[in-house]
Amino acid sequence: MRRNGGHPLLELSDEAIVADVVNGNREVFRLLIDRHKRRVSGLGHSFFHDTDEVADFVQDVFLKAFRSLPQFQKRARFSTWLYRIAYTSALNRLNRRKEYKSLSENDYESAYRTPEEDHIKALLRDAVRQAVTELPEKYRICVDLFFFYDRSYSEIEMITGYPVNTIKSHVFRAKKLLREKLEGFVEGSIL
Repeated sequence: MRRNGGHPLLELSDEAIVADVVNGNREVFRLLIDRHKRRVSGLGHSFFHDTDEVADFVQDVFLKAFRSLPQFQKRARFSTWLYRIAYTSALNRLNRRKEYKSLSENDYESAYRTPEEDHIKALLRDAVRQAVTELPEKYRICVDLFFFYDRSYSEIEMITGYPVNTIKSHVFRAKKLLREKLEGFVEGSIL
């Protein structure tokens, strides 16, 4: 059974689409944009406060990725390679301004919660958001990529350039700091 309405192009892996684009079928690059735009945009929102700047950032990332496709060597997943481009682009932009907004500062709402659950979730989200914003930047970046983007340590290494042991240390220390900051607020936390 075919997914996504049964269109064979939609079933292709990212790597197969990359090969197709490199071989001259530039139109299918749109599939990669459609698949990854939301996450690249989310990463952009982690770094930039302005919606227009995020839109420019996303466009810039995909333009850089398109131009660099012939250099994609399949040592990592395409998404990891793309997020490395996005992360590097964001850092380059930030070097001009020196600010980083953690992904945890974004609002995530669900239509299926009761008002009481919404209130509890909002209190918890605000407490976690505040605690994460107080982490050192290098910890926030690793925490965002590990927990919010579900990236492995090796993928975070490829994205940030930090060694795996440093990433593990940053995540461990961040969790310890978050646990201390949120002690008493959340009993039985998974932190």
